[in-house]
Amino acid sequence: MSVLSLLMHATLVAKLVLVILVAASMVSWTMIFQRMRIIREARADFDKFEDRFWSGIDLNKLYMDLSSRREPPRGLETVFMSGFKEFARLSKQAGATADAILVGSARAMRVALTREVDKLETNLPFLATVGSISPYIGLFGTVWGIMNSFISLGAQKNASLATVAPGIAEALIATAVGLFAAIPAYIAYNRFSTHVEKIETEYDNFVEEFTGILQRKAVEGRRAGE
Repeated sequence: MSVLSLLMHATLVAKLVLVILVAASMVSWTMIFQRMRIIREARADFDKFEDRFWSGIDLNKLYMDLSSRREPPRGLETVFMSGFKEFARLSKQAGATADAILVGSARAMRVALTREVDKLETNLPFLATVGSISPYIGLFGTVWGIMNSFISLGAQKNASLATVAPGIAEALIATAVGLFAAIPAYIAYNRFSTHVEKIETEYDNFVEEFTGILQRKAVEGRRAGE
């Protein structure tokens, strides 16, 4: 009795359960590697832009450099460009107060921040779903297999361990495959969620710091226009 022979002689329901679990595991592993790469790139982009932002470069020059670049802005660059673009647009309006300029810039940055965080959280709900329901799907396959084993046992007059052992082993394979699909997905979900929350916190800190810089520029601009 081998695992392969058990799978070949499994019932249709057990095979369907195993196919679902294997497919969920393959998709979750694909998403795990994809999220790993995207979050690593987001961290690298954040550190690179923050170093350039705090290097003392003129904000107008930084905005123009990012705007003229071929590849689209990513991560913190998008947050910065959204806030600075709105700041420049509102600053040109004659009746705009410093508070109005600041509120508009902060709102634009918050919207951009939310969109960037949503990109980082893509596919995380699927990993959470696989991690939470895969054991139950495997448990369903186990219960079904054990139920069939006992039905077969009751139909035979001379029952032995060799009669029910294949059915029970087949049932336990479903539980094992369910755990195999669930454990990596659940670990990856928790790990990626922690990384995304940390990046989001750093985005929030940048928005607050950049808002302070824009506030000073707005006040100076209104005073210069008086």
